[in-house]
Amino acid sequence: MEDAIKAFVMYLQVERNASPETIRNYRSDLQQFTRFLRSTRKGSSSIPVDSITSDEIRAHLHSLDRQGEKAASLARKLASLRSFFRFLLREALVKTNPTETLRSPRLPKRLPRVLTKDDAAALMAFPTGPSPLSLRDRALLETMYSTGARVSEVVGINLNDLDGADGIVSVKGKGRKERLVPIGDVALQAIREYRRSLKPTPGNRHPSSPMFLNHRGGRLTTRSVAKMVARYSSRLVSGAVSPHALRHSYATHLLDEGADLRSIQELLGHASLSTTQKYTHVAMDQLLAVYDRAHPRAQATRLPHGKDPKSS
Repeated sequence: MEDAIKAFVMYLQVERNASPETIRNYRSDLQQFTRFLRSTRKGSSSIPVDSITSDEIRAHLHSLDRQGEKAASLARKLASLRSFFRFLLREALVKTNPTETLRSPRLPKRLPRVLTKDDAAALMAFPTGPSPLSLRDRALLETMYSTGARVSEVVGINLNDLDGADGIVSVKGKGRKERLVPIGDVALQAIREYRRSLKPTPGNRHPSSPMFLNHRGGRLTTRSVAKMVARYSSRLVSGAVSPHALRHSYATHLLDEGADLRSIQELLGHASLSTTQKYTHVAMDQLLAVYDRAHPRAQATRLPHGKDPKSS
């Protein structure tokens, strides 16, 4: 099993050009499954991959479910196993794929958390002061909201990825696919102020060096950015949000101002338009809330959006 996992990780790195975070998640999920197999196969030090059954995978997921694992986490772990066995099948290391008969857990449909435009403006203003860390945090928040980039894409930006003259930044998305996205003047000015605050060193002036640095001068991690966003956004009346909420807010606010779904799909780097369409529901819910507050003839009580009044 261990050799097969190493081969799979190599495939992800070389052929799929997967991000370090994606590889880390796959490896962790497969190692967890390996530990489960060892615990159930008493005395088995070696686990041939072609001996693994769908019942064992199902038992592993049931065990995690009993331990309180969330449905989204279970779905991801099953997806990791599916990708692993598809690779093994392609390499002729197994004859059948034991994950083919398994169904993913049904995930609850949740609309993404979106900041109001006032809350977004307030969040951008929370980092204050002339210190490099405060200026960095302001530049980070402005960049995420201005570009709609994923947090992993933002921390991956290098100095040579930014074209300040044309207001364009190159980001590397899922599968390491590059795309160009516009970046606004406010974010560009915040980045300039942050970069001017840094003491010049060979490490932070090279074109391929990270745009945003941690306190040791290295590249920021997604986890540290998530903590930063949570710290500042906890000061909002609506409560703390994740970095992904800035991406949701970016898309929803563009839609509110008249941008079409196809353009938003390109800006977000979504492979499918159906992924982008969830923002139409968010925008409609906000529109109905405004209508109910402002229109003198608005209904006192409103059925949930999309529900047929005849079915009530």
